[in-house]
Amino acid sequence: MSGSFDYDDAFSRNIGWVTAAEQASLRTKRVAIAGMGGVGGVHLLTLARTGIGAFNIADFDTFDVVNFNRQAGASVSALGRPKVEVMAELAREINPELDVRSFPQGVSEGNLDDFLKDVDLYVDGLDFFAFAARRETFAACHRLGIPAVTAAPLGMGTAVLIFAPGGMSFEDYFCLDGCSEDEMAVRFLLGLSPAMLQRGYLVDPSRVNLSERRGPSTIAACQLCAGVSATESLKLLLGRGGVPIAPRGYQFDAYRNRLVKTWRPGGNRNPIQRLGLWIARRQLQRMKGSGV
Repeated sequence: MSGSFDYDDAFSRNIGWVTAAEQASLRTKRVAIAGMGGVGGVHLLTLARTGIGAFNIADFDTFDVVNFNRQAGASVSALGRPKVEVMAELAREINPELDVRSFPQGVSEGNLDDFLKDVDLYVDGLDFFAFAARRETFAACHRLGIPAVTAAPLGMGTAVLIFAPGGMSFEDYFCLDGCSEDEMAVRFLLGLSPAMLQRGYLVDPSRVNLSERRGPSTIAACQLCAGVSATESLKLLLGRGGVPIAPRGYQFDAYRNRLVKTWRPGGNRNPIQRLGLWIARRQLQRMKGSGV
């Protein structure tokens, strides 16, 4: 199969939006993605179609039937198989020349230097509630000078934050140190989406339970995340500029047909943000009190 593959032909339709020289540059880039589930898997396949030549991918999980509503690699034939294995196969079906380094144990403080070795960019695909792994990964990116993109699937939209070398760190923005799991969930959610555009059309709040680490999801949001992340990734990898760096971000909600650009100097320390967090905590307490 690889004998009939030609890189230039496979990605020739990218030319026009990128130059031939930029496409050749993308072929030399390596992107790390932690998490091969809802957003991580579709990040990998989308970025593979841009012609990026190498990936480091990590996930300790296997595919289950509950993944079918949103995860790019979830299928009957993939049930019970490691996500990194399935997604590496799918990515190589797009580009058999890909250099894929797999980390089937996921990411942790002990392997982050290997996971981020030779990496030009990190794209976050971790589960919303994977706070320890996310904090460690973003801290390592900040220490190593690697730009990091996170696009969260919220409702039927996406909220985007980008952390760049020399800019505000993930920890400085979200202020998660010393927080309980519930408080981290609230701070992460409000930090990602100060506008909370998704809140107005949640039809069954009982499906959201931060303490039990569960909430509803949609494939629409995951695919929007991948498109936005790929676009910002191209700008970062090609030095195009025009990338909003934290504390700037944005949220696009397709259901509401709205785009909101956000700016929170100081991150979750911002006075406006602190008011939003106070309101969110009260709402969470009411939900718990009502048995939701």
